[in-house]
Amino acid sequence: MKNNRIALYIDLLFCLVIIPLVIMLLPVDKWIVHNTVFLIVLIVYVYALYFIYRWARLPQLFMQRRYFTIVGLMVLLVGVTFLLSYFPMPAEERLLEPEKRMARLNIRMQVVWFFFLFVTGFSLAITLTFELFRQIVLKHEIQAEKNRAELALYKAQINPHFLFNTLNTLYALVISDSDKTESVFIKFSNILRYMYAQTHAETIPLGQEIEYLRQYVDLQSLRLNHHTRVEMITEVDDEHRQVPSMLFITFVENAFKYGTSSDKDGTIRILIRLEAGLLDFETENAVMRKPPMGSSAIGIENCRRRLELLYPGRFSLVTGAQDHVYKVRLQIQLG
Repeated sequence: MKNNRIALYIDLLFCLVIIPLVIMLLPVDKWIVHNTVFLIVLIVYVYALYFIYRWARLPQLFMQRRYFTIVGLMVLLVGVTFLLSYFPMPAEERLLEPEKRMARLNIRMQVVWFFFLFVTGFSLAITLTFELFRQIVLKHEIQAEKNRAELALYKAQINPHFLFNTLNTLYALVISDSDKTESVFIKFSNILRYMYAQTHAETIPLGQEIEYLRQYVDLQSLRLNHHTRVEMITEVDDEHRQVPSMLFITFVENAFKYGTSSDKDGTIRILIRLEAGLLDFETENAVMRKPPMGSSAIGIENCRRRLELLYPGRFSLVTGAQDHVYKVRLQIQLG
């Protein structure tokens, strides 16, 4: 729509300003008396030539390799221009001396070919500019669509993984006839409701994402014994700030998966801080078990790729183990 409005403004500028100004360079006062028909035909020809070029869109035809169409159109326009340059002279001019008659004929021919070259150059420049702009916009749209598809794929890869682990927790509680089962089912249903409500959202308010993580932490805490201590700290100055949905769950899930034990003491620490647009997310847990080769790295690289698509050059993600403690630190400059 915006592109169409710009094209309309350019057409109006050409038709109402540029062409009248150029025509005023001609001896209009004399031609309108002695060459009225020629002047009218010339003006109609100029406007018709412009709109033929705008309609034909020669750069687009060239990209489509419709060379015969281009050649045919140019031959036709050159032929019409050639015929117009020999437009019949009025009776009074035909009575002039041969030298004066030839001089006036040459002037008219030069005027006709000048307008042909002027309109051709202007029209081609405009259509070429619009075609270039259209190609740039199309390229950005294709890239944006590709990014959205990749983000949807990465997000879809997270959900089944989370569901599988949570169902394992539910199964363990059910077969042990735990009194925590009902509470777990309630929290699990809340998490499912959140997950599928945000399926099509690329970003959500940070407050909602924190509440989702709390539900997950509470659910996991129900299956843990006294050996595991969980700390979740949030310091947020704007809960409505938009963040990628389900981005942090991979790191929290890994902390519970590899940082808990039924017979060893351990602490899982989760920190979410937002101050002046800078988001800090940290997890820290003791390494109770080693993940299978490459399994945890897939989820982390998944998150890294999402961040590269959403915040190119505006985030840092550092992960690693030191002294049997695994740490994750993610910083995002939200704006």
